[in-house]
Amino acid sequence: MNDSCTTQCTGISKEESADKLQTQSGNTNCTRKKIILISPYDLGRQPFALAEPAAIFGQAGYQVKCLDLSQQKLTDGDLASASVIYIYLSMLTATRIASEAMPRIKKMAPSAKIAVFGWYAPVNEKFLRELGVDAVFGGESEEDMLAYAGSITESGEMEQGEHPASRETVVNLSRIDFMVPDRQGLPALDKYAHLVMPDESRRIMGFTETTRGCKHLCRHCPVVPVYQGRFYAVPADIVLEDIRQQVALGAQHISFGDPDFLNGPRHAKRIIEAMHEEFPALTYDAVIKIEHLIKLPDYLPFLRDTGCILVTTAVESVDDKILEHLDKGHSAAEFEQVVGLMSEHNIALAPTFIPFTPWTTLSNYIELLDKIAELKLIMSVNPVQLSLRLLIPSGSRILELPKEETCITDFNPASLGYTWIHRETEVDALQENIRHWTEKAESRNLSRLEIFNGIRQIALKAASREAPDVTADQCGDTVPVHSESWYCCAEPTEQQLASF
Repeated sequence: MNDSCTTQCTGISKEESADKLQTQSGNTNCTRKKIILISPYDLGRQPFALAEPAAIFGQAGYQVKCLDLSQQKLTDGDLASASVIYIYLSMLTATRIASEAMPRIKKMAPSAKIAVFGWYAPVNEKFLRELGVDAVFGGESEEDMLAYAGSITESGEMEQGEHPASRETVVNLSRIDFMVPDRQGLPALDKYAHLVMPDESRRIMGFTETTRGCKHLCRHCPVVPVYQGRFYAVPADIVLEDIRQQVALGAQHISFGDPDFLNGPRHAKRIIEAMHEEFPALTYDAVIKIEHLIKLPDYLPFLRDTGCILVTTAVESVDDKILEHLDKGHSAAEFEQVVGLMSEHNIALAPTFIPFTPWTTLSNYIELLDKIAELKLIMSVNPVQLSLRLLIPSGSRILELPKEETCITDFNPASLGYTWIHRETEVDALQENIRHWTEKAESRNLSRLEIFNGIRQIALKAASREAPDVTADQCGDTVPVHSESWYCCAEPTEQQLASF
C-alpha cells in the first residue's frame, strides 16, 4: 500500500498534498465548485465512505457538503449550487432509496452532474443511467471521482472532452492514496446507531474500515462482482487517526465495517494493538468469516483481551448442500465449532443467515430454527435474519450455477436483481408470512424469544407439525447488539424512504 497520502504518512506539507490532489483533479481552480456527497443508508452508521472522499475533495480545494439521508433530509439550499452530486450505493436498501429520491435530486439541482459509486453502482449501471445518472464508479474510485469533478466547468459542461465515466462504468482496482476521513460535516455520532449492552446501557458507536474489498468469492456476495477477490488495506495510521477523532467526538465503541476483518490478519492486529494501547477502555466489534475463526484460533484470546466484545459472522445456512451452492468455505459442523470457540473466549457471536434460497425446504428451515435453539443462539440472532430471501444482483456468481438449480426467471431492473421463484410454492409463502410476522412483532417491541417462537410456530404449521415453544432457559445469554436492526440485503422501510 502506498502511504504517501498525507503529512501524517510521509511528512509532505499540507500545501504539497493539496497541489497533488488538484493535479489529479485536473483543475487547479476548483474552490468555487461545490461537491455534494450523499449516503442514502449505511446500516445506521456514520459513513466512512462519505467522510473519506470528503477529505480528498476538501484537500483539493472544493467546497464539500455531506448528506446522510438516514439522518438528514434533502433541501434546495444544499443541492441548488452543486456542480457534482456523488451518491454512495453500498447495498440494495441504499440503491432503492436513491432511485426513489432521484427525481427530487434532479429537480433540486438541475445543472449538477449526478454520479454514483459503491458496490451496487457498477452492477446496476443501465438502470441508474435510465434514472438520469451521468457517471458510474466502482472499486477504489476516489481518484477517478476527483478527476471527473475536475473535468466539469462551473456551468456543468465538460472542460476537456467527455470523461470515460460518462459513457461506461469506471471500475478501478488499483491502490489509491487514502486520507483521514473528514467527519465534520456529518451529524454527531450520538445521532447514529448505538451499541446496546446486555444490561440495556448504551455506548456511542464509531465506525471505520481497515480494508476494502474481500479476497473471498462467496457466490451471493455483492462485493465480488466489483472486487473479484481483491482487497486493499487502509494504512494503519489513517485508521488510527480516524479512531482517534471519533473518540474525541464521543465514541465509546468502534465497529469495524470491513467485509471481513481478518482478510489481512497482521494488518488488523497492528491496528488493534495500537488502538488498545492508546484507548484501553475502548471496545469494538468486527465481521469475521467462520473460515478465519477456524484457521486463526490464536487470534481469539488476542481479540478478547483487546476489547472485542462482538463478532458478526455470515453463517447463511446450517445445510451443507446450501453452503456448497453459496461457496461459503465452511461447513455446518465448523459453524458449531466456532460457537464453542467464541463461548470459550467470552466473545459474543452474532450469526447472520440467508434462510430462504432456491434450495431451502420446509424441513431444513425448521432444522435451522432447531439448531439456533440447540446452540442457545436465540438472543444472538436478529429476528429479521430469519425472514431474508436470497438476492441475486447482476454479476452475482450465483449465475454460474445451472439455471434449473437457481429457479431464476428473468432480470428485474426495478428490484435490482434476478427474479427467482421457488419450486415449492409453500416455501415462498412461508417466507412472506415470516417477513410480515417479524415486522409486526418488532413494531410491537416483542422480545427475541417471543418473535422466534412466533416464527417457529408459523414454520411448524406450514409443515403440518406441532411442538412446544422454546423456553427462556434455552435462549442463551443476552449479547451486545447494534440498535439498528435492518440489514444490507433487506428492502427499505417506509421510514427510510421518508428521508427525502
